[in-house]
Parts: sequence; C-alpha cells; structure tokens
Amino acid sequence: MLRLLVLGLVLACAVSLSSSAVILENGAPILWAQTASQVTELPVHDGILLPDPWNYLHRMSLYRLMIAATDPFMGSMGTNTPSWGIRWDIRTPHPGGRLADPTGATTCGLEITLFLCHHTNICNLNNNEYDHFVLFIMYVQMQVPAGVQDYCTTYADCKAKYPDAMSKWDAFFQGLKTTSESLLPDDVKKDTILGVYWDAQMASTYASAACNARQSHYSSVEVSFAQSWLNSAEYVAAARFQANMEKALLFLSPLPSRILQEGDSAPNIVGLTAEENHTLYIFSWMKTIDSGTLLRLWKGAMCSVNTRQKGAQVLEQLLLNPSFATSTFLSIITEMTTSC
Repeated sequence: MLRLLVLGLVLACAVSLSSSAVILENGAPILWAQTASQVTELPVHDGILLPDPWNYLHRMSLYRLMIAATDPFMGSMGTNTPSWGIRWDIRTPHPGGRLADPTGATTCGLEITLFLCHHTNICNLNNNEYDHFVLFIMYVQMQVPAGVQDYCTTYADCKAKYPDAMSKWDAFFQGLKTTSESLLPDDVKKDTILGVYWDAQMASTYASAACNARQSHYSSVEVSFAQSWLNSAEYVAAARFQANMEKALLFLSPLPSRILQEGDSAPNIVGLTAEENHTLYIFSWMKTIDSGTLLRLWKGAMCSVNTRQKGAQVLEQLLLNPSFATSTFLSIITEMTTSC
C-alpha cells in the first residue's frame, strides 16, 4: 500500500544557501509554483517516468509530490512537517555561491539567470548527487548526463549498489505508515518517525562516498568543512532533530555563502558574516575535539525522547548562539549521560 502511495516520491539533495539571498517566495521555496503537482506532469519516455535530478524544477517537483503523499502520515509532527526542511533543498539565485562549477569550465551558478544550472562536477558537502540518486529512484528512472558513469538510475540498480541505504529508506516509508496508525502518544510517534528517517538519511549520506573523487575540484579547506559537516550530522541524527521549515531556515542562514578557499580560517574569514564564521568554527571545533569519544558520549546521552528533545535544543544553541560556550555544551552532555 505504501509503495503505491509514494510512487515517484523523493527526498531532495542538500544545497546550502547564501545568507544574503532570498530563500522563499510567498512562504515556499523559490519557483515552487512552477513545480509539478501531479506525477503525470513529469517527463515520460516509453511509459517510464524519467525526471532529471540535475534539473531544479524536476527535483523540486518530486519533492512536492513526496510532501503531498506523506502529509496524511505526519499529523504527529505539527503544522511544519519535517518534509519541508528535511533535506534543505531550497536553492537561491546567488551568483558565485556554493552552486558554482568548481572547475570554472562553465558559467554554471555564476549568473542569476543560470541558477537552475547544476553542473555534474558540483559535489561539495551540501550538494552530493549520490544523495539524489539513492533517494530519488524509488519508482522512477533517473536521467544521467552524457559521460557520467558513476550513478545508479533505477531502484534495482541502487538496491544492488547501496543495499543498506535503500533498505533503510524502505523501512522509513513503511515505518511512517505503521507509526502514524499506532496508538502511541504524538511525541513518541514523532520521535519514532524521525528515528527511522535519520537512520535512512545517514545511510544514504555515507553511501555517497563515491562522490569523493570530485573533491579534487575543491580546496582542502572546503573538503575539511565537508568532513566537519558530516561529523556534525551524526550529532543531529542521534538527537532525531526535526528539520521543519522554520528550523531549516534558521540553520541555512549561517552556512557559508561561498565555496571555501585556501587560507580561509574561521572565525576570521573575510567576506563571510559573523554568523557564518561562528558556524564554521563550531563545526571545526566539534570535529577537532571528537576523535570518536565525544560522539559516543553524545549518542549515549540520546537515550530517551526527553533527552533527544533536550539534545536538539542544545545543538541549536551551540550552532546559532555565539554566547553559548562550548564548555557549557560539554557539561550538559555529561549531565544528560548520567540520567540515562
């Protein structure tokens, strides 16, 4: 039943935004009104849905369909369901931003009129095409640009290449239906749904390691940021963070508005805002002090619905509030661990 329900559904790739750019139009992602409201509006070839994941409108159309189909199961999430912010795919026409072709071979991402352009070499931390493909191909076949060999394009292909990630996304959709129909309290339903979501999300994130080959197009500072961001994602996942529209916008703004270059060193990167510098510094700090111990301590503290809710609040403070001391973060983790 659920497989029929989620025909053609997707979760969009993560794309970071400029803090100075317009993020929404009339309360929705840019060009949302131009996306497809029916599966039949997507490209079809020989009876097979064939959207192009490099095409912003195609990708957002699939995202819109996913939201519409899963909304009936999202009552426990409140009015701002996690679908809106869960993948942060709200792209803006920000010239020279994080969507620019890192090779410089094209003008992709450099002109406002070309912000829909999405070059296959773009593969920074927030724009991992493997995330697209592992999530998109539940019931469609993906177009792939000529010369690109390293992407799966069908459900069977991705299932063979990434069995763990695909199994966990299957479990997410099935768990969404089962949990929504249960007699559990809403806060437990919400926590359970977010748990299976983050299991799947992290599996597909790490299934996309083949994109690492494209990291040669980026500076060592940008690559380090990508690694730091992945490390921080482990904390977010363990807290089962609800990335709804409101929260997504809060966390999008302080992400760096451009690709990082050699010599950039947070919190003193020229051209970035104080908020962007702070976020970069915190990501780096978390990765530097970690060595696995802090993350294990954090995961151990995320042992109940209550501690996970508190953990999400603590992460929000750490990333968004410059006056929130890192020492406070460490002491709170220790206190939370003792309550488990």
